[in-house]
Parts: sequence; C-alpha cells; structure tokens
Amino acid sequence: MKQRILLYYLIALLLFPLCKVQATHQPEFSTAGFYQLANSGRDVFSMNPAWRLHKGAAPGAEAIHFDDRNWEVVSLPNGIEYLPTEASGCINYQGEAWYRKHFTPADALKGKKLFLHFEAIMGKSKVFVNGKLLAEHFGGYLPVVVDITNALKWETDNIIAVWTDNSNDPGYPPGKAQDVLDYTYFGGIYRDCWLIAHNSVFITDPNFENETAGGGLFVAYDKVSDNSAEVLLKTHVRNESKKTFTGVVEYELQQPDGRQVAFLNDKVQVRPGKAITSKDKIIVKKPMLWSPENPTLYNLIVRIRDNEGNTIDGYRCRIGIRSIEFKGKDGFWLNGKPYESPLIGANRHQDFAVVGNAVANSIHWRDAKKLRDAGLKIIRNAHCPQDPAFMDACDELGLFVIVNTPGWQFWNDAPEFAQRVYSDIRNMVRRDRNHPCVWLWEPILNETWYPADFAKNTLDLVAQEYPYPYCYSGCDSEARGHEVYPVLFTHPANADKDWAIKKLDPKITYFTREWGDNVDDWNSHNSPSRVARNWGEQAMLIQAWHYAAPNYPYTCYDVLYRTPRQHVGGCLWHSFDHQRGYHPDPFYGGLMDVFRQPKYSYYMFQAQRSPKKQDRLFETGPMVYIAHEMTPFSPKDVTVYSNCDEVRLTYNKGGKSLTYTKPVSREGMPSPIITFKDVYNFMIDKNMSMKEGRQKEVFLLAEGLINGKVVATHKVCPARRPSKLLLWIDNENTELKADGSDFVTVIAAIADKNGNIKRLNNYYVKFHIEGEGRILGGANVLANPAPVKWGTAPILVQSTLKPGKIKITASVLFEGSQMPVSAELELESKPSAYPLIYASEEAALIPMKSDSQSFPITAKSQKELEKEKAVKEQNERKLKEVEQQQADFGEKK
Repeated sequence: MKQRILLYYLIALLLFPLCKVQATHQPEFSTAGFYQLANSGRDVFSMNPAWRLHKGAAPGAEAIHFDDRNWEVVSLPNGIEYLPTEASGCINYQGEAWYRKHFTPADALKGKKLFLHFEAIMGKSKVFVNGKLLAEHFGGYLPVVVDITNALKWETDNIIAVWTDNSNDPGYPPGKAQDVLDYTYFGGIYRDCWLIAHNSVFITDPNFENETAGGGLFVAYDKVSDNSAEVLLKTHVRNESKKTFTGVVEYELQQPDGRQVAFLNDKVQVRPGKAITSKDKIIVKKPMLWSPENPTLYNLIVRIRDNEGNTIDGYRCRIGIRSIEFKGKDGFWLNGKPYESPLIGANRHQDFAVVGNAVANSIHWRDAKKLRDAGLKIIRNAHCPQDPAFMDACDELGLFVIVNTPGWQFWNDAPEFAQRVYSDIRNMVRRDRNHPCVWLWEPILNETWYPADFAKNTLDLVAQEYPYPYCYSGCDSEARGHEVYPVLFTHPANADKDWAIKKLDPKITYFTREWGDNVDDWNSHNSPSRVARNWGEQAMLIQAWHYAAPNYPYTCYDVLYRTPRQHVGGCLWHSFDHQRGYHPDPFYGGLMDVFRQPKYSYYMFQAQRSPKKQDRLFETGPMVYIAHEMTPFSPKDVTVYSNCDEVRLTYNKGGKSLTYTKPVSREGMPSPIITFKDVYNFMIDKNMSMKEGRQKEVFLLAEGLINGKVVATHKVCPARRPSKLLLWIDNENTELKADGSDFVTVIAAIADKNGNIKRLNNYYVKFHIEGEGRILGGANVLANPAPVKWGTAPILVQSTLKPGKIKITASVLFEGSQMPVSAELELESKPSAYPLIYASEEAALIPMKSDSQSFPITAKSQKELEKEKAVKEQNERKLKEVEQQQADFGEKK
C-alpha cells in the first residue's frame, strides 16, 4: 500500500510564521476559477506532485495493477521534456504520453463530492480513475473537469491515469500540423491539477455543467458610473443529496480593505438530483472602478447556508467593477468616459525557456508584471486561452486582455471540427467571464478562411454565453463574415499602404491585433524586428527604432498615436521570444528573450509611460536608460530612452555635457527616441584609461529632469577585465513556494571587479545547487552548463516539496587561476499555499537534477571560495608588473 500524505492548511499556517518573509508582495492565484474561503465546507488540494510519466504508447497503462516502476517521476505542470532555448523547427516531441498518479485518499474526504480539475491537458486526452474511463477531451487550452466521487477506493492505493497525445490532428482546433504552424505544440499536463472537495449541496463548475450563460458564479455589470453601479449576480446550485435542500445563497461584497459594501441573500430550495439558479443584484454607491491605471479589486464572497445558518459551501471571487464600450467613430469608452489615449500592448504565448508551456503560476504573474512595468496596458492571448494564473495577474496589475479561441490558419469542413470550435468558445467565455481584465473576445479563428456563416455563429455564441452589457467581440477585417462584428482588426490609414484600412465605417471601432513584425518574405523571415538579445547593440537599437518610429511607412508606436479616436490602439507582435513549428529559428521579435531578459526595445516602451508616479504594484514614474555599452564596437551616437522633460548626458569626467529637451506638444508617441550624435569615441576612452587612476573618469551619465529637477539617472561604465561572476534572482519580489512545481529564474553574469557586466565574452557557466531545489534541464539542452549570451547566463531553479534553504554556486566552466571568481547565492522556499496530495515513496523518486551532466559540477566550500578570491587578488597584484612592462614597451599615448 502506498503511504499517503495530506498536508492541511493548519500545517502551513504553523510553519509560515517561522519563515521570515523577504518579498514585498505575494500574488494570489485562483483554483478551478475561485479563491478558497475558510470554513466554507469546500477544500482545495494540489494534485501536482509526483506523477509517473512515460513518453510513448503504453498499452494497458490505465489499469490499476499496471507496472509503472520504471517510469520517471515528475510534478505538474509538466511538458514531457526539457528543451534548449533554440527549440524551433519541430524538434520538440509529438506523440502519445502517459501519466499515472498513486495516492490514498484521506478519510476526511469520505462523503464529499470530489472533482479533479485539470486546467489544461495538451492535445487529445483521456482520464481514467482506477481503470475506469471518466473523461475524454479534444483540445489543449481549456479545463478538463472530472467527477471522481464514485470512482475512488478508500484505505488503499488509487490510480489516476491520463493518456495524452499532442500529435497533429485536423479533427479539433487548432488543427493545423505543427510543421506549418507558427507556434509549437508542446505536450503533457502542462497546467495545474486540483482536487476540489465539497458537500453534496454545492456551487457548480461552469466548465463541467454545460449550462448556457450559467453554471457556477456569474458576475456582470450594468449602469456603471462614478456615482453607482449595478453588480448582477447569478449562482448555479446543485443538490446531490437525497433530501430537498432549503436555505439561502448569501452574497457579501467587500472593498480591498475588507470593509463590507453590501450584504444580501436569496432563498433557495433545491430538490434531490436537481439544480437551480439564484439571481440577485447589488447596487454599489460611489464604486471604486477598475481600470489599467487603478485596477481595484473587490472581494465577492458567496456562501450557501442551510436554514440553521450553517455554511454548506462557498468561496471568494475577485471582481472589478467597470464598463467597456466601443462607440465606433467615438472610439473606446471605459467607465462611461472616452479613454484618454491609444491602448498599446502586445501579444503573448506562455512559452518559456527550457520548460516550454509548462510554466508555474508565479512565472505567469511575473510575465504580467514585466509587461505592465513596460507601460503596456493590453495583452492579446495569442492564439488561445492562457493559464488562469495569467488572467488573475492581469486583473491585479491592470492589463486588459483579448481572449482568443484556439486556432490559426486552418479550417476543416468535417462537422465535428466546427462543433469543437463552438465548444471551445463557450468554455472560454464560461472560464473567463468574471475577469475584469477581459476587454474583448476574439472567437473567430485567426487568419483563417472559414465559411461566412461561421463568423456570425461565433458572435452569437459569445452573446448567448454573456447576455449582459459590456460584452464585445472582434474579428479580422479581411475575414469572411466580418460585417456583423462591432470591432474589427486592421492597420491604421497612416501605416503601410498595403495593409492599411481604406475607409472607416463610423459604426465600427478598429484595433490592430498584431503590429511591428516586418519580414522580407514569409519563408525566410529576415526582419529588423526579429533580434536575438545576444546579437548586441546595433541589432537591438534597430529593433527599438523599428518599433518606435522608422523612416518608412509601417505600423509602429508613433503611427498608433497618430490615429483618430476610432482606431483605439494595437498589440505588438510579440512580447517575448518563443519557439515555432514551421520555421527553424525561434521568433526573436520579443521585447524580452525566452528567459524574460530585456532588450533595448523594452526600455523604449518604458519611456512611453507617464512620468507620474502611481502607488501600484507595477513600476511607474520617471525613467532614463542609456542604450550603449561603451565597448570598442559601440556606435558613436548614444541613444537614450526617457519619459522626462529633459535629458542631460555627460560623457566622461570633465568631458562633453549635452541636453535634450522634449517638444512641448506632439501628435505621435509620448517620448521620441533620443539620439546624441557623435558623442562616443573609444580612442578617447583608451587614452584616459592608459593614464593612472583615470579609468573611473570614463563613463556615460544620463540624468532625467522634470521641472528642472533631476528625477532619474542611469550611468554606464565600460566593462574592464572579466574578474568575477554576479548572481541574482529575477523573481519580481515574489516568494518561491515549496510545492515541487514553482520555479524562479537565477541569472549569472560575467563582470569586472566593479560589477560592470562584460557583454562581449564567450564563457559557459556551470551551476551547482544544494538544499531544497533543483536545476531544470541539463547539459543535453545547454541549460547547465549554460552559455553566456550578452554577458549573462540564466538557469531555472525549482523548489522541492519541503520548505528550506537553497544554495546556488556559479563558476565558469573551465577554471583557471586567471579566470573570473565564482559566485554564490542563497534563497529560501516557503510552505506551499495549498495542501498537497501525493504518495511519499513516489515523491522520493523525483530526481534532484534533471539529467546526467557532461561536465563535473561540484559544490565549493566557503574556505575554497575565499581561497579562490585571495588567489585572484594576488594575481591582480602580479598583473600590475605585466601591465607596466607592456606600457614601457608599447604605445604611451
């Protein structure tokens, strides 16, 4: 019998105070569409840890007594495999895979209704419990919900077996084969899996019930203004007991500070085996309205109570009160007022380095945070509904979202294909309808020649599933049947002539769903927008210039700001570098790379933010950034991005000082790219550096001024001799949770003794880890040792199931007495946010390292590190003699 382990909230609460919290903010993530409420009769457990995985066919693997002892043990989210950062061109696995989870349910779960909620399983899938097929699903981006109440066995080992297949299949969307697809069919159970336990009278799951505009909790709004707003409530309650249930559905609305705004209840009576829908309405006076600038979230608590006042079921939902209207020639209106500026955003795939789509919730939040920090206000979920955690983050951080139906350039005339598309549309609306971040539904299939009646059908389906105000859908302006849509996707009239809209219909609102990409042809894909970060300054400067305001007609940031109100903005293609199926090269057009390290264009976008500071989670306020590295190959012109009124650039101590003043008024993008012409000269730096003590006088200093006061600075110094490694965590001040799934990016950099990053070098960095963590990937995917690109080498560090300290050591691959000194970093994982269900003997088999290493990597003691540093300092003293002799016999000027 498998040993069972069930960690309840009490344990987490006892352990948590012992752990000193260093992070400034901890994001919240929903589970199966809700937030757990204490003492509600409803419990949430993570089923993510310890699944057996087999890549390939395994006949009979659904059976209870199937021998899976030779299969590897993994935790969810899992993408079947780890991949190199250059993983395009169909090098990823496509085919069958099997997962099996062993667990013994706790006695406390007896008598409960039990649902498995898979947030997504890629491709087509089947879910078995103890050998019995309970669900079959087609499509990889929406929930698979399974009632397992009657399938479990008590006081013995239970088996959940999942068969999944991400092979090409035209029978369901997206449908297109990967070798002609512009993104990648990663595989596996790549999102979270939850066990939801509640009483026999309960609020249903909308993705399980198949109720048009129903199931679960539905929150909508009407008559929204600064003075008042109507919050429309609908709750679907099912009774699986043998007695008629009589009680109330209770609603409590709380402000973010916990103050109660409204309280009401609705009497209900539900017969055995039946379900009813409770409807009600809250009128909120002087509401705090949700917007990108002030994403205020209320807590809506819904409870079911019996006649004695006992809580039978309940949970919390975060809602944002807002109205969204598209008014044709009058543009986009938010909360009853015209929105003040174009909405500029980006498209997003959730593809991440090494792990593909199998991304932890914290990474989704950090992605949203980085995009909001860049000044973006809208994200298009290309080309599918994305992880619920990303939607939660957009609610919290103030990012509008365009929610897409899975599909790209493919139609199948077989009737079941259309029916599966329609099913996806219904389920994506049911899943995401309560998110205030939803700006627009995109139910059509992207860039697809579908039948003309399909467009009308999809529009009608959204209206059926969301029969309330403030619901809109968008469609390609070139697509068949687009005439019925209120919002059309196109390029503005002042952009590229071939792509631009020719005539504006006063009844239609226009938006550019993809802009910025600029290929020579659709086979080669050479483009000034597609720039790998490690290609350096010139390439990144050109990308930023192309996205901002090139000197040729093209949809760019500047063009989108010069449109009439009727054209309301656009989403850049693309926010992050990502893998593709039909092309051997990854898409390099992101503002950040696959590890989310910024390119120069990221800072150009930041410069378009308002310089006014806002007390929100995202970064705002004045900024200045020098896009120049002061290398021997750096350009003479110095480029600076800033949102300040003035920028003063100083080149070297006692050298040039130049000032740029932003035009008082302009029609285009808020902050033009600033170019200080013919400033930098390597020979000047060389002559100063050769002189004793003058190296510190070589620098570029940018100062941003508002109203004559310096409000932002950025200084760049040339990187000298590689001397040491730097090591830091890229976690946006969030904690690493000890749930076996969470991971964080750790970055090593090659630097000189003053900490200036040496961008131009070709080292590899090897990493060693001790404690409660593991490094994802290994030498076979160039994850560890990792190549240094543009001065840095990132890795992914995943938590174990036990909270504790994690020590990471980074060294150059081939060490020598003159090589850079190693670096060391320590972090600490915190208890899991939810209790975990797994068999302990299974979890013990999860490997602490992902694969065998091609190079020996051993930890260094503190004594060894100190000795290494001392040797380095001694060598530096010896080098002074060498340098002096070089000066004596070499050029002295």
